[in-house]
Amino acid sequence: MAVNEVGTTESGLHPQDAVERVREQVRDSSLYNKDLAPVGPAERTWGGYNLLALWIGISVVITTYTLASALMSAGMNWWQALITVAGGNLLVLIPMLLNAHAGTRYGIPFPVFVRSMFGTRGANFAAMARALVACGWFGIQTWIGATAIDALITALDHRWPALAIHQAVCFALLWAIELAIILRGVAGIRVLESIAAPLLLAGAVALLIWGFDAGHGVAHVFSASARLQQGHGHFWALFWPGLAANFGYWATLSLNIPDFTRFAKSQRAQVIGQSAGLPTVMTAFSFVGIAVTAATVVVYGKPEWNPVALISTLLGGLPVLLVIAMVLIVISQVSVNMAANVVSPSNDFSNLAPQVILFRAGGVITALIGVLSFPWVLYRDAGSYIFTWLDGYGSLLGAIGAVMIVDYWILRGRRLDLGDLYRLRGRYHYTGGWNLRAIAAVLIAVIPVLPGFVHAATTPGGAVAHPDVLDHLYSYGVFFTFCVAAVVYWTLSVLVPARETVTASDSVALAE
Repeated sequence: MAVNEVGTTESGLHPQDAVERVREQVRDSSLYNKDLAPVGPAERTWGGYNLLALWIGISVVITTYTLASALMSAGMNWWQALITVAGGNLLVLIPMLLNAHAGTRYGIPFPVFVRSMFGTRGANFAAMARALVACGWFGIQTWIGATAIDALITALDHRWPALAIHQAVCFALLWAIELAIILRGVAGIRVLESIAAPLLLAGAVALLIWGFDAGHGVAHVFSASARLQQGHGHFWALFWPGLAANFGYWATLSLNIPDFTRFAKSQRAQVIGQSAGLPTVMTAFSFVGIAVTAATVVVYGKPEWNPVALISTLLGGLPVLLVIAMVLIVISQVSVNMAANVVSPSNDFSNLAPQVILFRAGGVITALIGVLSFPWVLYRDAGSYIFTWLDGYGSLLGAIGAVMIVDYWILRGRRLDLGDLYRLRGRYHYTGGWNLRAIAAVLIAVIPVLPGFVHAATTPGGAVAHPDVLDHLYSYGVFFTFCVAAVVYWTLSVLVPARETVTASDSVALAE
């Protein structure tokens, strides 16, 4: 039942009542639990500011600050690196908004949404691909946040580094704090993001002011930025893998963005909030990273990309300010982890067995796998991080995103059967719960880039010196897999249409 102009469904029900009826009908289904249930209009509390604050909270972090470092180390100048960062984020905004639409319209999270194109069982294929990447990110952000705690304790007690396991202790401490937040549930994330956003922006502005002041002005600072270019790679040779990596940076959230936009008050709120937040904040904070690092060249004679180390040096004699700064850094890491790397995998793991695994249990699984991902290895050097980690998983998630967009926007015209998304043998059952067309499209798109991924993963720094055809194919990674998967999935769906079992359930659209 679609919403008409007066805000009721075709059967005359108010959208909230229609959602309540669907919940009641599928409450005993093995695919349903309270965390995966559709959200009705009365439960929507996220406006444009909340979504803007979400993007500030998950973008103003150390990984964004250092995002341009590998590009400049490889040979780009400051404005080329910034253009690459901005371009990747403008591009990823497109699938972000397209996939966000279903979350707001139907009030459903990502793993429920992908049941419509991958099948009620096949959805776990897409959900687990997203979840395992999030676990790796959870570990990376926890490791970076732990370095801030380590730097703080070191500044307060210079005997601390003498402890052989001092970094491991800090990692375990922050991990335990995050686990405690997970066990409290998802309700506090909106509040955390709204409070953290202005604090993080204030910290970024303070760093930028210091950089321009200590570096003797804007012109002097960017003149010194030439010393950040350590390599001699040609711009166009670096641009495409760099663009793909920056696209891949948020390829994860471009899939599971319905996990958040299901709480948006309207499509207008989610579009404005995300458009104002994602590309602008990512580009601006990358600019802060470039400018401040260039200023360190002027001040110290060498670049310092790590803001934790820089702040420790600047505020070493001011313990009160140092504590405040490090607390802000830890807040930023916890903020991004809770929003970007806990909500989605918790829902994704819950989707494996909805009657057994609820949100909190999924969060605990995420935290455990995050440790086992060895984040200190994933984030070991900027080159490997950009050209292997980001490019690698971006290629896989790009193919999944293509299937989602083609299915929802082209093949279905944005119409879903809300009730059957929670029925094991409804119209999205396909073949034993799997839509083999979607799985085939993803595999056909991803397999050609695997040799290039292996070559990059086994090359120190991730940048192959003399790339062959397969290496070049991998450089275009996410763009190649997205286009191939889109064409293959559309072709297979048209030539061999899926047989969907039609039931008498409701197709409820909540927000246009």
